[in-house]
Amino acid sequence: METFEAYLDRKHREITLLNGFLSAPLALRRPISVAEVIEHKFHVAAALKAEHALHDWAFTETAWAHPGRLRAGPFQFSYDYQRADLEVRGPSFYQFDHSTAANQTIYTSSGMAAISALLLAFARLVPEADILALPAAYGETLELIENHARQFRLIPLKSSPDEVAFCADRPRILLFDSCTPAAAFEATLHCARPRLDLVIFDTTCFSTGSGRIRRVVSWARRWKVPIALVRSHTKLDSLGVEYGRLGSVVFVTCEKHVAPAKRERLEDLANETRNAVRLFGGAAVPAHFPPYVGAKAYRALTDRRVAAILRNSRRTARCFASGLSSSAELHFAHGLYVTLAPKRMLDEKQTKQVAADLCDDLRRAGLPLRHAGSFGFDFGAAEWFRDTARNRHVVRIAVPDLPTLLWDQVARAVVEWWSAHEEEKFQPAGLSTTAPV
Repeated sequence: METFEAYLDRKHREITLLNGFLSAPLALRRPISVAEVIEHKFHVAAALKAEHALHDWAFTETAWAHPGRLRAGPFQFSYDYQRADLEVRGPSFYQFDHSTAANQTIYTSSGMAAISALLLAFARLVPEADILALPAAYGETLELIENHARQFRLIPLKSSPDEVAFCADRPRILLFDSCTPAAAFEATLHCARPRLDLVIFDTTCFSTGSGRIRRVVSWARRWKVPIALVRSHTKLDSLGVEYGRLGSVVFVTCEKHVAPAKRERLEDLANETRNAVRLFGGAAVPAHFPPYVGAKAYRALTDRRVAAILRNSRRTARCFASGLSSSAELHFAHGLYVTLAPKRMLDEKQTKQVAADLCDDLRRAGLPLRHAGSFGFDFGAAEWFRDTARNRHVVRIAVPDLPTLLWDQVARAVVEWWSAHEEEKFQPAGLSTTAPV
């Protein structure tokens, strides 16, 4: 458990880190409330972005005014025309061990821009392929494949790649998503001889230092399968302030483990991905790189933030399981949010209204739950969410790193609200929650 004072101390260190990157730091006191924490952090982040724009006013899409390199903290940028030939040098967001290294990192304007470029690049290299999707894969990724990559046959899995018979005539791609339920995650990592041509691993919902990322990379290398990591950095990688829209594709070095033909294909895939980013206008924007990423304190504070979220998530899962009489699923892999499923099927608009009503009522009670469609914030967030595994809309409760007892109070209030509205509004019966990383 984290006390309120310990929470405020930790948040003060986060704010101090951000503030230290301003040329003229703001005069900020140690916060005394959750509301002040949130206000201070977003104000400092806005000041950082404003200072960058004012200081580097001459750096535009076309490099015309300065012969030197543009910088954002530890990141260096060079280009003639930013959309077409942006090059980025800087630290990895990932905490790779000594046996793993990034071969190439291609930064994009979002996580979806990253996976879109990667899939369209693969489509340039092969006439057809099977994409094996583990359950609960990100809905927009599945939508992308179904609508814009039709030469790929999308095969939903229930547990692991073992379910699908190998066909030598068609390349096989495994879509390994960090949204995968824990049971499917473990079943896949225990899959012997998966016979895959590529693993696309969406790491967005795992901390960059998560042992589960290392396990997936090690599994792919053990079975000599090339692996590309795709990620949105807007979520967990900017200390909860959504500093900018930023994504990446990382091709992992594995020359000693992958057959020459597969190594060559991975190199071709990286080149084609870079071309796809250029041609579809998905390049990253230098101003969206958080300048504080390279700081030693950043790693420690990010790890503590995620640990607090996971701790609160475990407690939320237990609270919901004991407080709601409906069936529960407690085994999603990432541990960042929980989802509540109404008994009757609701459409997107109806589910969004349920989330809004829940947040309005809890806010009036003075509790920090906001209507927001993301996760990893310093406040709890609720919004509609598409449960792709069961083809239904649910309400997602994103768990924050608030003080333990305060978030316990919010979780109990959600249970009470949900139970009180069970018959009145939407008759909820299904409940699914996450399990810790």
